[in-house]
Amino acid sequence: MTTQPDIADVEEEVLLEKHDHLAVITLNRPEFQNTITTLMLDTLCERMLEAEADPDIRVIILNGRGRFFCGGLDLRGSGVAANLTKSQRIPELDLRNTPPTVLNKINKPIICAMGSSAGYGLDLALGCDIRLVAKSARISAAFVKRGVTPESGGTWFLPRLLGWSKAAELIFTGRVLTAEQAKDMGLVSDCVEDDKLLDSAIELANEIAMNAPLAVQSSKRMMRMGLDEGFEDHVYRVFLQLIPLLKSEDFKEGMTAFMERRDPEFHGR
Repeated sequence: MTTQPDIADVEEEVLLEKHDHLAVITLNRPEFQNTITTLMLDTLCERMLEAEADPDIRVIILNGRGRFFCGGLDLRGSGVAANLTKSQRIPELDLRNTPPTVLNKINKPIICAMGSSAGYGLDLALGCDIRLVAKSARISAAFVKRGVTPESGGTWFLPRLLGWSKAAELIFTGRVLTAEQAKDMGLVSDCVEDDKLLDSAIELANEIAMNAPLAVQSSKRMMRMGLDEGFEDHVYRVFLQLIPLLKSEDFKEGMTAFMERRDPEFHGR
C-alpha cells in the first residue's frame, strides 16, 4: 500500500525562498523528475499566492531542482493521474484553485527557469510570463501519446505563442524539442548554460524589480486582458489604469529621477 506524504514532506517538495524583492519557488523532487502529486498542487498554489500577497515581492521565479523543471503529473500510486484511473467517475475539480488558473491571475511577473519539461510541467511553464531554458533541456508536449489533450492551458497558450500551424504541429505530433528548437520557434525567450539557468533568471528578475512595481503589474494586467478584447476597448481600459498610476508616489519619483538624471528608487506606492 502506498503511503501518502505528510504535510511536512510536501512543504519540502515545494520550497519558497525570498531574496530582497524576489520570490523563488522550487519544485524539490528531483529523484522523481519533479513530477507533481495531488498535495503538491495545493502547496504550489499556496506558495504562489503567498508571493503574490507579499508587498515586498516584485517578481516570482518558478524552477525545479535538478535537470527537470517538471516531468508532469505523478503517475505513481500517490499521484494525480493514478488517482483518476482508479475510479470510473470523473472527479469534480475546483478549477478556480488549480496552479494554471492561479498562475493566470497573478499580477506580478513570473519567470520560469526551465529544465526539461513534459506534459503538465510544460503547461505550467507556458503559464509564466517569461521562460528561460537550460541548453540540455528537452521539452515535450506528448499528451496525445498518452491518450489525453493538454489539460492545463496548453491548447490556449500555444496557438497564441506560436501561431496555429506551429501549435498544431507540436500538439498533434507530441514531438520532443531541444532547447534551441524551443527558442527558434519562440516558445522560450532564451536558452542558457545549465549551471547558469537560475542565475540568469535572477539577473532578469532583478532588472524587472528595479522598475515601478505598480506600473509593471498594471502592464501585465493590460497585456492579459488585451488577448481577449478589441483595440478600442483595450485603449479605454489602459486609460483607466493610467489614472491611479499618475497619482502614485512612484510616478513622481520616476519623473523626478529622469529630470535629475539618476536611478529611481521605487516603493510600490
